[in-house]
Amino acid sequence: MLESVLIANRGEIALRVIRACRALGVRSIAIHSDLDREAPHVRAADDAVRVESYLDIEAVVAAARVSGAAAIHPGYGFLSERAAFAQAVEDAGLVLVGPSARVMEQMGRKDAAREIAVKAGVPVVPSYALDDPVEDMRFPVLVKAAAGGGGKGMRVVREPGDFAEAVAAAGREAASAFGDDTLLVEKYVERGRHIEVQVLADGHGRVVHLFERDCSTQRRHQKVLEEAPAPTITEETRRAVTSAAVALATEVGYENAGTVEFLLDEATGEAYFLEMNTRLQVEHPVTESVVVCAGPQQRATGTAGEHVDLVQLQLRIASGEPLPFTQADLGLAGHAIEARVYAEDSFHGFLPQAGTAVLVRWPAAARVDAALESGQVVSTAYDPMLGKVIARGPDRESARKALVAALDDTAILGLTTNVGFLRALAAGEEFRDATIDTAWLDRHQVAEPSPETARVIAAWTAAFVWTQDAGGGDPFRADGWRLGAEPAPVLVELDRPVRVDRARGLVDAGDGPVAVQQFSAEQHTVVLGVDGTRHRAVVDVGAHAVEVVHRGHRFVFERPDVFGDHALDLSDGAILAPMPGTVLDVRVEQGQDVAEGEVLGALEAMKMELALKAPFAGTVTEVGAGVGDQVALGARLFLVAPLEQQAAG
Repeated sequence: MLESVLIANRGEIALRVIRACRALGVRSIAIHSDLDREAPHVRAADDAVRVESYLDIEAVVAAARVSGAAAIHPGYGFLSERAAFAQAVEDAGLVLVGPSARVMEQMGRKDAAREIAVKAGVPVVPSYALDDPVEDMRFPVLVKAAAGGGGKGMRVVREPGDFAEAVAAAGREAASAFGDDTLLVEKYVERGRHIEVQVLADGHGRVVHLFERDCSTQRRHQKVLEEAPAPTITEETRRAVTSAAVALATEVGYENAGTVEFLLDEATGEAYFLEMNTRLQVEHPVTESVVVCAGPQQRATGTAGEHVDLVQLQLRIASGEPLPFTQADLGLAGHAIEARVYAEDSFHGFLPQAGTAVLVRWPAAARVDAALESGQVVSTAYDPMLGKVIARGPDRESARKALVAALDDTAILGLTTNVGFLRALAAGEEFRDATIDTAWLDRHQVAEPSPETARVIAAWTAAFVWTQDAGGGDPFRADGWRLGAEPAPVLVELDRPVRVDRARGLVDAGDGPVAVQQFSAEQHTVVLGVDGTRHRAVVDVGAHAVEVVHRGHRFVFERPDVFGDHALDLSDGAILAPMPGTVLDVRVEQGQDVAEGEVLGALEAMKMELALKAPFAGTVTEVGAGVGDQVALGARLFLVAPLEQQAAG
């Protein structure tokens, strides 16, 4: 077994590898940037080394040498699929917990992997050359980065006139995320299911598959919910994709853990090879939750098998050990679903969010792979994924219900996350019935939870906290106290006035009184009966606002600021930063005339690029930032004066 492993990653995957190292008695070494010097993965590791950047190949390899590491585990993202990194590790005489540089170069790139798949007889998605005449293409098409994954550097193009802009944007995003702007153009399957097969290969010639996962619930090629096994494929399709995955890995001489991805076209029933991810996947926990290993003796006696641990197996393979099982030893037991928790506002454009996670509560009745803790600052410097919640059950429906319950018990206060969106999605009938395809979230909107119940919870809790806070509350706020009588109703100022009568158990937010019964309240958690339905919420009552997380969704009820200048009108021509980030592109200058919808510039945060467009035809009268500038949420970046305003002037 390897004596020590440096983990070239951060966050929850770094913690995941550290746990596996500890189970095997391997010394773990973390790396960190200045932003991460107090991060959970740094504290958890046996040792830690500072690097300037997680993307600096020379610095990461040097950190391994300085710390005496025998191997490097790349995790996912960052350098995990860079052949140049794998080669640098090999040149340094270290072991990469992953495939060789040669294999990574072949299979880590979508273009090279496609050629190998064709040679191996694996069906691939029909494609076009990037310089083919646009008029010869059959739209829609998908423009995607040849290097990397995670939905970065991808654009769906439906009209020929949008092709050039999509290529430019995808190329910039690919270069930023992967250091490579090479692109592919393929047929876009409107309604498909994303099926991927987990493979393991040792250095002794054995390759096995660990069945398949379904990752069809995704938005713009970024996965949202993942599950195993796939709920809709036939046994015939399962055999086809798993055997193709093993054949592909065998053909290329693959070693360690990898994932072969397929697109199942619902219109034709055909399964196309998409790519091979030459690393561990974010969604590996669902495979670990359902794949069990039972040898001949266990099968003969009917003894239950043991769940696999993919990271431990990775480390064993990298140590030169053979796989401890054959394909016949592996089987499926139950169902598992994973939800990715992101710092994003899913109900308002999926824009990245940043801030301090004032209070973090992860569910106890589910597996949680996360590195977010109370008081932690979430910046836009890294990917917005905060963690993963994984629920398991004997069948899909029980796993789905367990996931909904786990998301109900997940609360992050201080910044907006997608937990409420995940909860609504998992509770919806479309996910329940497994009818969501890869483009469903691009065609449909998930309804934002109503604030009504959360407002009642906020008012009820605030009425108690504020009236008890004699020292720090508003000195002019009525506390409801009366001599020789029950407390009078009080008026709580939230986003609207709410009348709270705690003595009679009534709350009126303007739509009539609602009956409230309090069952418990401790450590920011309240359990209330609202109109006969029991609700559990996490509440933080501040001097000027009340935050409530109810069913995973964060609501913020702010008191009106009577002294603030809310009448300030920036006009419809003001283009404000919809998220904190870095100005990536500025295409106009002051005094330039622009057409409606013309791209003025681009903003990037957490690997997401957003085009900023003119709201109408007019003249640019202000350019508020330059390329490379860091801007805050709401910063005015451009101001466009409409034509009619100029004429009037």
